Formats: sequence, C-alpha cells, structure tokens
Amino acid sequence: MVSSTHWLASQSAMAVLEDGGNAYDAAVAAGFVLHVVEPHLNGPAGEVPIILAPAGGEVRVLCGQGVAPAGATIAHYRGLGLDLVPGTGPLAAAVPGAFDAWMLLLRDHGTKPLADVLKYAVGYARDGHAPVERVGQTVETVRELFETEWTSSAEVYLPGGEPPRPGELFRNPALAATWQRLLAESAEEVGARHGEAQEGDPRIAQIEAARRIWREGFIAEALVRQSGRPTRDTSGERHSGTLTAADLASWSASYEAPATYDWRGWTLCKAGPWSQGPVLLQQLALLPPELPRYGSAAYTHLLIEGCKLAMADREAWYGDAGEVPPAELLSPEYNAGRRALVGEKASYELRPGSPGGRTPLLSHHARVAASGALGEAGFDALATPGAGEPTVAKPPTSPVPGEPDVSADGGTRGDTCHLDIVDRWGNMVAATPSGGWLQSNPVVPELGFPLGTRLQMAWLDEGLPNSLTPGRRPRTTLTPSLALRDGVPVMAFGTPGGDQQDQWQLHFFLAVALRPEVRGGPDLQGAIDAPNWHNDSFPGSFYPRGMRPGSVTVESRTDPEVVAELRRRGHDVQVGDAWSEGRLCAVARDPRTGILSAAANPRGMQGYAVGR
Repeated sequence: MVSSTHWLASQSAMAVLEDGGNAYDAAVAAGFVLHVVEPHLNGPAGEVPIILAPAGGEVRVLCGQGVAPAGATIAHYRGLGLDLVPGTGPLAAAVPGAFDAWMLLLRDHGTKPLADVLKYAVGYARDGHAPVERVGQTVETVRELFETEWTSSAEVYLPGGEPPRPGELFRNPALAATWQRLLAESAEEVGARHGEAQEGDPRIAQIEAARRIWREGFIAEALVRQSGRPTRDTSGERHSGTLTAADLASWSASYEAPATYDWRGWTLCKAGPWSQGPVLLQQLALLPPELPRYGSAAYTHLLIEGCKLAMADREAWYGDAGEVPPAELLSPEYNAGRRALVGEKASYELRPGSPGGRTPLLSHHARVAASGALGEAGFDALATPGAGEPTVAKPPTSPVPGEPDVSADGGTRGDTCHLDIVDRWGNMVAATPSGGWLQSNPVVPELGFPLGTRLQMAWLDEGLPNSLTPGRRPRTTLTPSLALRDGVPVMAFGTPGGDQQDQWQLHFFLAVALRPEVRGGPDLQGAIDAPNWHNDSFPGSFYPRGMRPGSVTVESRTDPEVVAELRRRGHDVQVGDAWSEGRLCAVARDPRTGILSAAANPRGMQGYAVGR
C-alpha cells in the first residue's frame, strides 16, 4: 500500500513494489518523483525526516535534516543588520539533507539498484509530466523576481515567458541531466574499482559513489558556487550564503532512536526535539483520562488548549543547540500540572512550562510576538514574493505564513510533501520531504534545482535551544509519524502543513484510536476526511515568524453549534473552506489478519492511495 501527496509518486512507488522491490525502494523512487512533480513543495537540496519500521526490527528515525554551515554564526547575520534569518536566499540554506537520507535508506534497507529507483524521476523530468495547477500559480506569484533577479529560475519555470500549465507537458531537462550524469559517473567509478577484483556489493558501491559525487563531485561544486552568488532575499538585499565544500563533505544523514509515548495501548513514534515531533506526544500526555464526546465543542476546546501548551513548550525547549528535557516534558507529574492550566475559556497567552524547575528560554522575537507588540508591521513580508513557506498567494490578511496556504477559492496551496508505504512483508515507512522549493532560492543552473531555506527556523538570539549554531540542526516542522499497537507497527501517517502538522495528525490519530469508543466512528479514510482545524497561538516557524493569539481556523463543514460554542468560550474562530485543513496520508497493517489499508487526502485533489 502506498499513500502520498501526488498520484505520480504513489503510482511510481507502486510500480517498484510490483517489480519486487520493498517499501524502502519504493519510498526512494517516490521521493525523487516528488522532487520533480511538486517542485514548489520540495527538492533534493531540501530535507526529509524518515521513520522506518523494518519487519521484525526496531523502529528508527533517519534524519535527513542538514546542519547550519560552519560560517552560519549569529554574529555573521547580526553583522549584516539582520534580526531574523531571511525566508529566502542562500543565507537561509542549511547543508542539504534530503539526497543523502534517501541514499542511506536505499543502501541500508532497499534491494534495488540506484538506476532502478531513479528512472521514474528521470523520465518525468526529461520527457515531461502534466503539472498540477499549483506549480504554475506558485511561479506566477514570483514571476517578477524570476525575471529580474533569479533568472536561472526563469529559464526552467518560465520557458517562453509562460509558467507551467495544467494539461501541458512540463520538462526540467537540467534536473534529468543531473541524475543521468550522477548515474553515469557513479557507475563508472564502481566499474573502475571492480574491474580487476570483484569485491563487495556493486549495488551498495554505486550508492556510495553517488553520495560522494553529491558531497564532493560536480553537484557539490555547483551548490557551493550558487551559495556564493549574491542573491536578493526577503530582507530586500542581496546576500551570499555560507555553504562551503567542507560543509558538504563533512555531513551525513544519520539514524537515531525515535521519541515515543504510550497512550491506551498505542505507542507513537516521532523524530526527536530537533523537529516538532514531540509536540504530538505532549498533546497526548496532556489529555485527561476521560475525554469529552468526540467532535464536540468541549473536545475541540480541550485539544486546542492542549496544543497551545505543547507549542509553547516547543518554543522554549525544542532545538538542537541546547539542553532539551524530553523525559520531564512527557512525565505524568509535569503534564498533570500543565493540564490544570486548561480552563473553560480560551487562553491568549504563550505559557511555556518549567520542566525540572528550569526557566523557560524564549527568543526576543517570540516574547514581542506573544505580547502583541509586534503588530501588523511584523507581518509586512507576507506580501513579499519569496517570503516564508510557502510564498503562494497567501491572503495578506493572514498574519501567519504557515503551510498549507488556502486561497480565497478554497484551494490548498503548496507547502511540503508526504509519503507512507507498507509492503507485503510488513516493512513500513513514513517520510515528509520538504525544502528546496522553487520559490526558496534560485535554481542552480547546472543542476535544475535550488538550495533550501531551513535556517529561517533558527533564532538569532544566543543561548536558546534553537539558536542558529554551526554544526547544529535548525528546528524543523517536518514530522512523520509511526504508530504501534501493543508493540507491533500498525500505521504510518503524516501531512504537510508546517506548524499545523502535529495538530492535524493528533486529530487524525485520535479519530482512529477512539473508533472503538465512538458509535459509527471513522475508518482510516473517514479519519482523514473528518472536519479539521488548526490554531496559530504561538510564534510561527517561517519568516516573518508571526502569531495570532486565540485564533482557531475551522473548516465550514464543522458543526455550527460547535463553532458557536467555541466562540462563546473566547476563541477567535475563522471559518475556512469546507476542504481546506490538512493533507494527510496514511497506510496501516492489521497484525491479526495481515490486511493492509491506505487512505489519502481529498483536499487539493492530488493525494493518492494505491495498493493491492
């Protein structure tokens, strides 16, 4: 079973499974197809956290989030007169992480040769694919920037002066040529090594050669050249980046144990606090033993208020640059005290806790945003093409440039991608590729894809868990999930959505987990389809880092009585389009019967679940 945010990725993954590949071969194939068909949502120089559960093995997290380059110091950015890391341009580029993570997944857990999994992406880039409407809309919003400043991007995305159009084949020959050269050079390197003595596995040898070429060969050289080119960014100035050849050569994707929490016989597995993944775990830990009726106003109020507390802790305690107390944040004692803060009325405060008696650490920008002193001036950059994630037609009235974006006509705009796969052997994987968007940085002319901008999530304040720090990961919003039931992997799921990801995933998970208690409760697809919501009562992760205390945005399918009661409780409720909140994907396996299932999100009209 495969579920992803684009039908071509899902079907390519299924083709690999049909050809005898496993879930990890299929995931790599789908990931590279997503780079081609959703370039406004992800790219190979972006990042990807991956959670995998090999059949009969332990759940692991594969971290494809690159670190800040050696030259990316707070002093350097402050010396440029910056208070925030720009939302676009090479100054915001971390060491690219996605490519190496896909390669490690294929090397260690896959079975297919590199050429076999890359051929789908090569074909769609070389021969063309019919782009989704949002690609062209994204390009149109940054047309002036492309035509006047980022001309290498215009060459790819404005051929003949026109953006990609639905129903017409769109090609990226530079990207196809990059992967074809990578395959040729890596195969040649393996052939030279193995010409005399056939030693080792040539499949693994070619993957290792490809990793070296990315980190030290023609791809690395082009990425470093691009970083050094002065580029106009969201500050309005032209800046060069800090990425060097040494940064690329010294970094590798890596494995680690997941962060976990047990709840009513389930175990939820997430990436660690270098991501926002533990927010989902904290939201579960904050739930009382007895829950209000599923879908009621009291139930929704409880989840909204719990999310605010967990997100406040994210702001104070999550990151890769300082001490993080995960055990205390998930402890019963700590959460009992936090749970007592949830009252009958909506909170408009940012209230981080003090695990172990520690004093919360907040950036100056977060404190100002939480006080309301930031005002509308703090959100001016929302109207700037190239700002934040995504930059696509975000209504200027919205203070938070989170993802996904929703246009006036209710269409879901770009943000990130997701894929989930379970194979016939029970191997399971969830991955959330993002970054390296076409609107984030100019296309590297020799390669056909841009650098990423994940450093915009780090603060330019000293001494915080998420301070910009060379060699450390900026805290990412990317957060795939994997769930076990009585210790057995049963479900992989996730969604695009930036700061909203672990809100929507909680709502989905509870709909599935509570089904035995809810008469006529939703199945896997029903849990995705159920009316969803999010709140923005915390500093956003994307430039310009705004927040909207007390806000709740619900789909118009939400029961009007629930909306009225939430307003009575003091929530600032905005009613969005009927199908505008979330882009969830999920696959599941029943360990009792071995039956597999999958579901995909109807919002945006491009998610696709497939299997047999």
